[in-house]
Amino acid sequence: MSLKTSYRFIAPFYDFFLQPATVEARKRSLARLPQHGCLKVLINGAGTGLDFPLLPQHHQYTALDLTREMLLRSLHQGPNLQMARTQGDGMSLPFANESFDVVVLHLILAVVPQPERCLAEVSRVLKPGGRILVFDKFLRRNQHAWVRRTLNIFISHIATRLDVVFEDVLATTPELCLISDEPALANGWFRLIELQK
Repeated sequence: MSLKTSYRFIAPFYDFFLQPATVEARKRSLARLPQHGCLKVLINGAGTGLDFPLLPQHHQYTALDLTREMLLRSLHQGPNLQMARTQGDGMSLPFANESFDVVVLHLILAVVPQPERCLAEVSRVLKPGGRILVFDKFLRRNQHAWVRRTLNIFISHIATRLDVVFEDVLATTPELCLISDEPALANGWFRLIELQK
């Protein structure tokens, strides 16, 4: 089953399961957005718009998601934001080089089939000096996590991956520097990461 198909079915239930569990981590991540000025911000993998109510109103936002169903559900979120919505693939972004000041990657790097390609595309559309805010679940290098790796065989075809090692993904984009890496949820399985180009 493709991600597009599975998330079409997941869309009606997504907020019910994800919003309560992730709202505090999302707040912590998005608090890193500048509180002044007017930046161009890409929300790659915007989903149903759970981040939107937590965003400062003075920036210009572009929300991208693979499925129309998710984007339609985001329409009621963040009504006072300057928000353009685009249906597209997070691994092949339909934007010019160096278009954005900040990119938000919440729960997408461990969802897409090729996280390295997704991060490379984000780096391509990010301006020099720009920031990337990541919130997702990652294994650590050399972490056995047999249960997660076994479940990944099945779950990765439906909704998300459980075997992504962030350090390996980051190593493929040497132009990005790690600014911070903090535990967020589930004893550090979910992490808040900030990168700079």
